[in-house]
Amino acid sequence: MLLERFYDEDLAQASYLIGCQVRGEAIVVDPRRDIADYLTLAAKHSMRIVAVTETHIHADYLSGTRELAAATGAQIYVSAEGGDDWQYSFDAQRLKDRDIIELGNIRIEARHTPGHTPEHLSFLVTDGAFSDRPGYLLSGDFVFAGDLGRPDLLDEAAGGVDTRYVGARQLFASLKDVLLELDDHVQIFPGHGSGSACGKALGAVPSSTVGYERNNAWWGSYLRNDDIEGFSSELLEGQPEAHAYFARMKRQNREGAQILGPQPPMRELTSSEVLERTARSAAVVIDTREHQLVSRATVSGALAIPGPSRMANFAAWAIDPEYDQRELIVLAADAPSAEEMRDHLIRVGIDTATGFITSLAQLPEYVPNTVRPAQLAESQYSLLLDVRTKGEYARGHIPGARQLSAGRLLAQLSDLPREGTIVTYCQSGMRNSVASSVLRQAGYRVVQLDGSYAAWCRDNATAKA
Repeated sequence: MLLERFYDEDLAQASYLIGCQVRGEAIVVDPRRDIADYLTLAAKHSMRIVAVTETHIHADYLSGTRELAAATGAQIYVSAEGGDDWQYSFDAQRLKDRDIIELGNIRIEARHTPGHTPEHLSFLVTDGAFSDRPGYLLSGDFVFAGDLGRPDLLDEAAGGVDTRYVGARQLFASLKDVLLELDDHVQIFPGHGSGSACGKALGAVPSSTVGYERNNAWWGSYLRNDDIEGFSSELLEGQPEAHAYFARMKRQNREGAQILGPQPPMRELTSSEVLERTARSAAVVIDTREHQLVSRATVSGALAIPGPSRMANFAAWAIDPEYDQRELIVLAADAPSAEEMRDHLIRVGIDTATGFITSLAQLPEYVPNTVRPAQLAESQYSLLLDVRTKGEYARGHIPGARQLSAGRLLAQLSDLPREGTIVTYCQSGMRNSVASSVLRQAGYRVVQLDGSYAAWCRDNATAKA
């Protein structure tokens, strides 16, 4: 048996290819939308991808299930659990609890594990060449290393009302009914790692075991004591804010992501071509440099989205492709770099990156307005805006600041004052660079706090010394 993990550091998301080397067949679980890595690995091992599935309707990235099936002819399998409100809208074979997918000696059993979402499936994998009992659990957003999938995303991202309490109880039942039935040695391969917003304390290790999690994870004692109230309270407390784009991902993944097919090469554009397109509002430049450079000077009208390592995450904060269909022109060193950035963008359904430019030198320059922390008290502004998360804000913020996380900014622009100047800050300046460019695009007058909250803290500590 072959089991290979593909990990996207940008979105802290894991997908898996499981293959039977005797039969030469493989299945991919929770694929992302740029599918070249799966095809390359399958070809390397002389395997055909004959099936593709996913654990649930994802909220944090756009599924590549339909994309991969279209490229390979693979059969799609999706959950039939969760009730009428949680059924996929596209054609696929439906899986109920304990349904089986077989690839040669490999047996993949779907287990209904609701809690994170009502339709959620986990996949028990048995390598029949070695054992008649499962040895692996692809747990999706059910169990992570050191944590569990949050049950409140339906409230946060899908318009639910108090579904978090039902979800917490379902998760408790899923742990008792599914996880605790398994042998201690069963390896857990989760759908996310540290940095994902699908839980609050995910570990960075790529896998764990049932026994290790049961004996060491925070939830183990609650299960041993059958304390569902204590479990629910701790599970729900302190969950991170859900990004606004999660609602779009939920809807598009349920309906089925648009199939892109093979992508043409990214085209290098001249400065005159960029000027012509931006002048008629047909395109926008994405300045992908680090935020320190962007804060010194950028392109007039550009969005600041550092790439490629966090490009999917930040771009989904700054661009809503359902309303903004402008062509995206990325700043990139060369065509391979530009295509890597495009891969990150399509993971969150931003499909309009077609060209790149290697230099900003001949484009109209814009120097962002900044204010030093020492000058803030004397500055004139209508709003001091903290674009960090609620948790960060609660742990400490600049007096008088209002909190609105960068991941929710685009959806709540109408809540901000149109008159006057908005001073913005995050922790170090990276998120603030993204957020301030979004505000400038929307026509707000923005001043960035130089060095953001970290610099303000240093200045105040020095002043008190």
